[in-house]
Amino acid sequence: MQSYAHGGDGPPLLGLTVSGVLDEAAARWPDKDALIVVDQQIRWTWNELRDRARALAAGLLSTGLHPGDRIGMLAPNRAEWLLAQFGSAYAGLILVNVNPAYRAPELEYALNKVGCRALITETQFKSSDYIAMMQTLAPELAASTSGDLYAHGLPELRVVIQLGKKAVPGMFSLDDVMRQADVESLQRLDEIAAQSDFDAPINIQFTSGTTGAPKAATLTHHNMINNALMSAAILDFSCKDRLCIPVPMYHCFGMVLGTLLCATTGAAIVFPGAAFEAEATLQAIEAESCTALHGVPTMFIAVLDEPEFEKYDLSSLRTGIMAGAPCPTELMQRVIEDMHMSEITIGYGMTETGPLSTQTSPRDSVERRVGTVGRALPHTEIKIVDEEGHIVAPDVAGELCVRGYNVMLGYWGDPERTAEDIDTSRWIRTGDVATMDENGYLRIVGRSKDMLIRGGENVYPREIENFLYTNPKINQVEVIGVPDPRFGEEIAACIQLQEGEQATEEEIRNYCRGKLAHFKIPRYVRFVDEFPMTVTGKVQKFILRERLTKELEQAFRTSQLKRAAT
Repeated sequence: MQSYAHGGDGPPLLGLTVSGVLDEAAARWPDKDALIVVDQQIRWTWNELRDRARALAAGLLSTGLHPGDRIGMLAPNRAEWLLAQFGSAYAGLILVNVNPAYRAPELEYALNKVGCRALITETQFKSSDYIAMMQTLAPELAASTSGDLYAHGLPELRVVIQLGKKAVPGMFSLDDVMRQADVESLQRLDEIAAQSDFDAPINIQFTSGTTGAPKAATLTHHNMINNALMSAAILDFSCKDRLCIPVPMYHCFGMVLGTLLCATTGAAIVFPGAAFEAEATLQAIEAESCTALHGVPTMFIAVLDEPEFEKYDLSSLRTGIMAGAPCPTELMQRVIEDMHMSEITIGYGMTETGPLSTQTSPRDSVERRVGTVGRALPHTEIKIVDEEGHIVAPDVAGELCVRGYNVMLGYWGDPERTAEDIDTSRWIRTGDVATMDENGYLRIVGRSKDMLIRGGENVYPREIENFLYTNPKINQVEVIGVPDPRFGEEIAACIQLQEGEQATEEEIRNYCRGKLAHFKIPRYVRFVDEFPMTVTGKVQKFILRERLTKELEQAFRTSQLKRAAT
């Protein structure tokens, strides 16, 4: 036997575009709830969602955009996210997901990397002032006519649309754009739909590589719609379901396994709030009788540990997906018993595979739902290979490779990096080390690529290292991940300072604030005189990781003893 499997027992693949899926949903379930956004007090049917998305699409075309143009979306979870997701599809545009935690340099890179022609942006969220950020990156906005921006730092960007009501120089408001929809532009949407190809690109998401510069994973209609459809089939989803989505829309988890999964089945989409909050999630589940909940393990832990957890009625829940990090056995048992989610599943994947490649089944044992990441999704192939590319025997570790409808087109504008990850037979190398048992169940045992996952967020050490090298006090830096009970992994920066320089841990963290997304800021900073090296001069990061892990474990035991003594 070999470590190769092909998923089966699923529905046939759909040959639809993203806008076509919404059209079908509106035709099949016109008056059923499509979207409930609790904090915005919004409740739309599938008909209403389709009509609003088409109005935005027509308005976007009236601003001078053309099919194939890239349009960025910079916002937390809110109703306008769905308008952007489906509206861009109706207009034939390629939606570019921008992480709301990005700071100005990261936003500038993202917009320029894929040549965004337009950007829809929230005005402000938490500590981020997006309007000020855009005015810094494009000071020409102040003197520009809306829709006619020419900025030196953002040479491709022409249209900026803000979600607020207050007028901002050089920017449209979203309402203004939607009001520009007319009979002619609405008719043009039908012409675009007739010419649309479901194998065309529809979405770009940024996923960093070990070289540090984020890569722009380019997904098609076919990738995303069918990934949602296959997962929905495993979850036994129907129009009777109501899915609570606290995971962010800028991730595939939210926009594919969330909104598109619902659109293919007629299930209601429920946003508890703009960003995850445990209490708001509990309130939404109870108020909307949600039958499913998606989240990363840290979200489920926060919900279960909410002080008022016991007062909420969660009896409507039955299923959902937990993904993004390993799930401890104790957590799975608590989710099943205390949250009534007897059919909870575990999913594994990556942005480049749209996102899921494997998923457990509600009919799998708890042991398999904890100890494995399931089996290959229908119409998806997986194999485990050794360093020479040969398929290994069952239960032998090797690199996981995936092939199927879900594999991305490639990295936008990066044919060389695409060729590094996708071979001529369309197998994509995941960079994860895995084993497969004789029944096709997959276990992830490590990562061959230098990446860590903090609370469901992919964090790439090289990107943080490259930034820290801009600090003149730093001579050398190595960023590693260390185990953390809450986030799965935490970020640690091991730093060798320039001769004669001094710095504190907090000084280094302050240097990062406002310039790196919050989840990329190292929690631990350690100053070293030298690094453990191989004979060929390479830093042995695994030794750094072992040393710091032992140090943190000892510190924890010491604090426990002191606490017990008092």
